Amino acid sequence: MPSLDELGFRLHADDSVLIARTDVAAGTYSGIHVPAEVPRGHKLATVDIAAGAPVRKYGQIIGFASRPIAAGEHVHTHNVDYQEFHREHAHGADVVPTEYVPSAQRATFQGFVRPDGRVGTRNYLAVLTSVNCSATAAKMIARRIEASGVLDDYPNVDGVCPLTHTLGCGHSGQGNEGFEVLRRALRGYAGHPNLAGLLVIGLGCEVNQVKSLTEDLRLPPGMPVHAMTIQELGGTKKTVAEGVRRIEEMLPVANAYQRQTVSADKLVLAMECGGSDAYSGITANPALGAAADLLIRHGGTAVFGETTEIYGAEHLLTRRAVSREVGEKLVERIAWWEKHVQIDDSSINNNPSPGNKAGGLTTILEKSLGAAAKGGTTNLVDVLQYAEPITGHGLMFMDTPGYDPVNATGLIAGGAQLLCFTTGRGSAFGCKPAPSIKLATNTPLYERMTDDMDINCGVIADGELTVAEMGEQIFQHVLRVASGEETKSEELGYGEEEFVPWHLSTVL
Repeated sequence: MPSLDELGFRLHADDSVLIARTDVAAGTYSGIHVPAEVPRGHKLATVDIAAGAPVRKYGQIIGFASRPIAAGEHVHTHNVDYQEFHREHAHGADVVPTEYVPSAQRATFQGFVRPDGRVGTRNYLAVLTSVNCSATAAKMIARRIEASGVLDDYPNVDGVCPLTHTLGCGHSGQGNEGFEVLRRALRGYAGHPNLAGLLVIGLGCEVNQVKSLTEDLRLPPGMPVHAMTIQELGGTKKTVAEGVRRIEEMLPVANAYQRQTVSADKLVLAMECGGSDAYSGITANPALGAAADLLIRHGGTAVFGETTEIYGAEHLLTRRAVSREVGEKLVERIAWWEKHVQIDDSSINNNPSPGNKAGGLTTILEKSLGAAAKGGTTNLVDVLQYAEPITGHGLMFMDTPGYDPVNATGLIAGGAQLLCFTTGRGSAFGCKPAPSIKLATNTPLYERMTDDMDINCGVIADGELTVAEMGEQIFQHVLRVASGEETKSEELGYGEEEFVPWHLSTVL
């Protein structure tokens, strides 16, 4: 009969658990009794764990035993509690020089070079709304353009993307934190390198006025921008007709852009995990981290967020912060979230969803340690506010919620031209105007949802590839998608409903 170690993954010598490779039947394995079946991806105790003692995975604490746990027992929510404990941040302790690839040898992709030097991976026109009240008109304009067939005459244009949301009114204006977060997100999308032109539509009476919004957009030179409101134009039908006319006017300008060879140092890669399972921290996330390391060595930038999903692993990131100031910025955001959830009488440990738990994740600490693997191994060069512009190069962290659409919106507003999204349960997601590459953490998911998944990272768990080899494949796939290869989410038409700016304001 196989030993427990043959049935599961032991991730660190200090771990008190291992992760089941397959469903483990009740029985005795090398003298260790497994009293009941343990599902694939779930944890088994490798030693006796006393009540109140820490449970360790990745060599880190993921929780505390709520009762005595015998070696061989299933370790999960029924016998593990979440508790706060001290974590030593040791700012900059693990910083090492980055070995950059010489400029002449760096990877390249085919992108759309904008007048300000930034590069797009897609070439869209966008209809951006100032308020929810103009969302329907924006969608009507985009649908009418698509149905007309006019886009067939402009092969370099990827489409017309309506960017609608539920905010823009019913809250305080200038100076309010929620209002400023919304404005940052709107400004970031308006000037995104994947856009060649912009139409902004409002109702007319909203708090988020179109005039003040467009005066503060800071767009690249030469980018055509039109702004209008439904009330001024005399209603929805007239607004849609005028919007179609103005989009058609911008099409020749957008079509004039053609892909050209540019260095990978122009890429900003957003990284996200959603619908996570126990394999996320073993396969897709560390492989994506390896791809991020490669991009950074080629001079590019990788950014990830979901502050509530690095909680309990932030001390591993502060050790890689290039300065104490950068590390303290991350600690400050963690402290903000601790206070924020208290206002709602909630807990950060409420983050693991039912799907996460079904996939074997027990606490936010365990989920965070796997999620932080997306950050690879390079130095942390900056910590950004939500939707803050991403400048410079290297690994960055952005303060965002863990909710996938809100997180992705912040990262893309910051300037990321494409996103890699790891999932173990099977998230369906897109994020126009940026392409979304879906990475499955396990082979059964990839085979079950092959129409949605771009890459199968489950081959790492299957023993077919190493994390480094998978990271190289992801990096090459990123370059192909940046050059125009269509992702599964783009084929399916995802991406227009996932523009979801973070709602922080009180609704008045």
